[in-house]
Amino acid sequence: MKSINQFLRLSFISRILLRHGLDDLVLTLPIFKPVRFIRFFSPTIFKKELRLKPRGERIRQSLEDLGPLFVKFGQILSTRRDLLPDDLAEELAKLQDQVPPFSSDAAIAIIEKSFEQQLTKIFRTFDKNPLASASIAQVHSAQLIDGTDVVVKVVRPGIDKTIKKDIGLLYFIATKLQKYWSEGKRLRPVEIVAEFEKNLTDELDLMKEASNATLLHRNFKDSKLLYVPKVDWDFCRKDVMVMERIYGMPVTDIAQLKKSDVDLKKLSEAGVEIFFTQVFRDNFFHADMHPGNIFVKPNGQYISIDFGIMGSLTREDQRYLAENLLAFFNRDYYRVAELHVESGWVPANTKVNDFEATIRSVCEPIFDRPLNEISFGQLLLRLFQTARRYNMEIQPQLILLQKTLLNIEGLGRQLYPQLDLWVTAKPFLEKWMSEQVGMKALFKELKHHAPMWMEQIPQTPTKFFNIVKQANAGRLQIQHQSEQLEKIEKQLKENHKSQSYLIFGSSLVVAGAVVYAQSSSITDTRLAITATIAGLLINLYHFIK
Repeated sequence: MKSINQFLRLSFISRILLRHGLDDLVLTLPIFKPVRFIRFFSPTIFKKELRLKPRGERIRQSLEDLGPLFVKFGQILSTRRDLLPDDLAEELAKLQDQVPPFSSDAAIAIIEKSFEQQLTKIFRTFDKNPLASASIAQVHSAQLIDGTDVVVKVVRPGIDKTIKKDIGLLYFIATKLQKYWSEGKRLRPVEIVAEFEKNLTDELDLMKEASNATLLHRNFKDSKLLYVPKVDWDFCRKDVMVMERIYGMPVTDIAQLKKSDVDLKKLSEAGVEIFFTQVFRDNFFHADMHPGNIFVKPNGQYISIDFGIMGSLTREDQRYLAENLLAFFNRDYYRVAELHVESGWVPANTKVNDFEATIRSVCEPIFDRPLNEISFGQLLLRLFQTARRYNMEIQPQLILLQKTLLNIEGLGRQLYPQLDLWVTAKPFLEKWMSEQVGMKALFKELKHHAPMWMEQIPQTPTKFFNIVKQANAGRLQIQHQSEQLEKIEKQLKENHKSQSYLIFGSSLVVAGAVVYAQSSSITDTRLAITATIAGLLINLYHFIK
């Protein structure tokens, strides 16, 4: 039955491909070499005007005809500019997530099933005409019983079955492409489908989107730059989400923004600040910031919606990314190359000097232009594409970030063409870096680890004397039960000296505290304070080192 369904679905896809003259592209694949003669029997062979259209345009139109799921796939695919040729990426980026709405009766049925009660007991009013319709869900306006204006997001009926069926087909196609297409290994279509599947799975669970929205709302609770609508958790389920209704102007409606006296220069710079704040302060950024998800209040405050796709970085990636950006600002290409090796983004055996020369050849022609004409998103894109020659591993979190940066930068320059992202971003990054490596960062780490240290310090002297006692008796043994024996032994040797400092320093702190508690003279008190300070300084030295 599964094979029959796949065959029928493939037949439908074949008709769409023929309709848009893509049969010639498909038949160029090595797998179809024995049957390429059938192209002479194609009904579109005489439609020369169809074949004159760019391939990207024909592929985009095919995806639109194949339905919402393929439109979504094209949108996600368009963000992988590190893998796609430029012409395909640019064309797929034009895909709009405006798909025909599903029946409002079906939406009501889903809501009533989720809440196990009639719609009239949940909402005072419910508009059957959807505000917006997308691939995964659609949104209706409504009023709660208490009169609060809300929007209700409802997952498309049966979309999980459709996704399961089409994802299986996409895996089938991707596997064949990777096996038989010369570009298959480089473009890694199976990996792209897997990423698509993960994103879809996340978007299908509206409880997860609601939690994303709640965290982002908390991060910007008192911000004058960004407003995030509140989620009403009493009315959220896996396939239904209710949140505060917002009112604002579409960010692309420049005429309306000017009419409302919104300062477009400040608005464009605020968008950049919001992005870097999300990435570096909160480590939680909206990864789907296309214009359809952004509105503006009359006072110039941004409003964002649709929180199905969010991104985050590890602490190490944050640090390396910030250092990379600052190195770019300072045109220190050697440091950029060095950071790529240190972070593991390129293999450890990469020759830094060679990599620096390659980076310089990419960046120098760009930096010869005025800063406000340079696209930093495009610069990162060019760098990622160049680094592929050095076997740079694809970093999914960086791809999401790059996509978001491209959107923010493009939107900012649409609002204010003279936007200089470099001037806006550099002070922010320098401040963040100073907080990571300066005294503030040191005291922050000390404050973070202090409870753990205080818990362990009382036990340290006892443990220390037990170790010494066992060592003197010749009974101190360390048993290794690991396949990585040599690695562990090496690590133990490296840590031995610093551990000794830590134990000695902690012992001084404890001893000082004991003497202070029992001190009966100024001399004893001074001795106790001196021991305590010495112990803290030793531990501080160990921590910094």
